[in-house]
Amino acid sequence: MSFLRFQSLILCVYVCISCYCYFTILDKFNSLNCCYCASVLILIGPVLEFDYLICEECGKEFMDSYLMNHFDLATCDNCRDVENKHKLLTRTEAKQEYLLKDCDLDKREPVLKFILKKNPHNPHWGDMKLYLKLQVIKRSLEVWGSEEALEEAKENRQDNREKMKQKKFDKKVKELRRAVRSSLWKKDTSIHQHEYGAEEIIGGDTYRKICSTCGHELTYEKM
Repeated sequence: MSFLRFQSLILCVYVCISCYCYFTILDKFNSLNCCYCASVLILIGPVLEFDYLICEECGKEFMDSYLMNHFDLATCDNCRDVENKHKLLTRTEAKQEYLLKDCDLDKREPVLKFILKKNPHNPHWGDMKLYLKLQVIKRSLEVWGSEEALEEAKENRQDNREKMKQKKFDKKVKELRRAVRSSLWKKDTSIHQHEYGAEEIIGGDTYRKICSTCGHELTYEKM
C-alpha cells in the first residue's frame, strides 16, 4: 500500500449577526467583526477539514490525479511520466521483462493494481490488464532481492533458451541427414534376368551355359 502524505486545511465559517454576510478563516480580516457593518461575527459549525495530497515527485499539493485514482500513487498529473516510470505494461510484458509469475501479480500482498483496456488486436478477445511500470519494477525487486539478481536470472534464462534452440536445431539436422541417407540408399528388389553365353559341350549329351552378368552356370542334357 502506498504511504501518502497529507496536509490538512481547517475551514472555519463565521456569519455576521446583522447583515448575515459570511467569512472563512481564509478571508483576510483582523477581528471577529463584520467588514461591512462591524457587527459581531459568530462561528457556525461544523468545522470542515480538507485533506490535500502531496506529490511524491514535485512536493506540491493536489487533490486528484490519474495515478492516484487508478494506482494509489501520490503523483500529480503534471509529474506523470507516461514514457518511462509511469508507462503502462501488459501482463505479458510484466512477466517476461521482469520475470514475475501470476502469483506475484495476483496473490502477493499488496496485489498490484491494474486497469482494463480493450485488446487493440481483436476487440472480441478478453480485455488486457495494464500495470504501472514503477510498481512492476518494485514488485520484481521484492521477488528477486536486487537488480543484480534480476539481471543474473534474466541472463541464465536467456542462456537456457539459447541452449534449447541449439538442441532443437541439432535434432532437426540429424533427422535431415538420416532422411538424405535413406533416400540415397535404395535396395534393388527387381528379379535378375540371366544372360547366358554360347552353350558348351561338357561331354556326351551334357551341355552348359554361363551367365555373362553373374557367372551362374546352367548345366543340362540334350536327348
